[in-house]
Parts: sequence; C-alpha cells; structure tokens
Amino acid sequence: MAERMSGADRRAQVLVIAAREFAEHGLHGASTEAIARDAGITQAYVFRIFGTKKALFLELVRAAFDRVSNGMHEAGADLNGRAALSAMGAQYFDLLADRTGLLLQLQGFAACGDPEVRDEVRDCFARLWGTTDGGTGLDAVTVKTFLAYGMLLNVGAAMDVEQLDEPWAQGVRTRIELGLFDHITRDTNR
Repeated sequence: MAERMSGADRRAQVLVIAAREFAEHGLHGASTEAIARDAGITQAYVFRIFGTKKALFLELVRAAFDRVSNGMHEAGADLNGRAALSAMGAQYFDLLADRTGLLLQLQGFAACGDPEVRDEVRDCFARLWGTTDGGTGLDAVTVKTFLAYGMLLNVGAAMDVEQLDEPWAQGVRTRIELGLFDHITRDTNR
C-alpha cells in the first residue's frame, strides 16, 4: 500500500523516480509502469498527475536544461565578457556531476525525431544560448565555440571518461581555462 503523502510530495517523488528512468532509458524505452511501481502507486495515478508519458519526459528535460541555464546565469551575473564566460564554464563543469540531469538533456536531444520534443529542446537550447550570449555580451562565434566545448564535456561525462586513464579520455576531460577563446575574433571566423 502506498504511503500517505501530499499531492505535492507525491509529485516530487515521482519526478525523482521518473528522472532516473528516463535518463537511463529515454522517452521510448522508459516504463511508466516501472515508475509507478517504484513510487508505490498505480500507473493510472502517474498519468493523472502528468497527463502523458511524453509530458512527464518534457517536464524533466526542461528542468534539466533550466538547472544549467539558471546556474550559468547566476555564475556570470555580476561579470561580463570572457570573465562571465569563465564563471559560466566553471559552473557548467560542476553541474556535469549531476549525471541524471546530464543524461536527461542528452535523451532530449536523442528524442528530437518527435516534433513536440524537438520544439521543446529547441526552446531549452535557445535559452541556454541566450544565457551565454546575453550574459557575456560576446560574439556568436565565441558563444558557439563555448557551447560546442560544453557538448564535448556532456558526451565525455555521459561516457564516464573520469574512469579512464587513456590519453583521449584525459584530453576530453581537460578543463577549459579563461584564455582559451582569446584567439577567436570576428575577423578570424569569416
């Protein structure tokens, strides 16, 4: 029998369980039956709370992206230019420790074959771009390069390269330092 908890507490519990399930299995592989079982509720109750499996997935993907955008915004709030970019990068690197959040973002990208998911992930990525662009005042090429490095860090974290002592893995996990983008200018990227 499911323990008594408020609707808000039950919703929060299901979000934690569902985040792990979707992070590991993606939109199509995740099981709402497994989520319900782990929460000690019925599958029908999961649907009553969230509507559809896709709506639950999208809420979790959005939250994972928001955590990154909000963290980067806070890190660079009192800075500008490359100093803001450096602070955002350090915050982003620290956020990679949240493996579930990281995998949810990647599962969002992987499910972009679905137009509704694609639209949501585009909106999330646009916010991440806007956080970087607006928070630094830097040109689009620098923002793109920064986010490209971020994607490489995502992939490395997803592959758990911290566990490998191979030259390629060491290269992937190298931290990005402040001077990295100094060579990038509008003139060099035409």
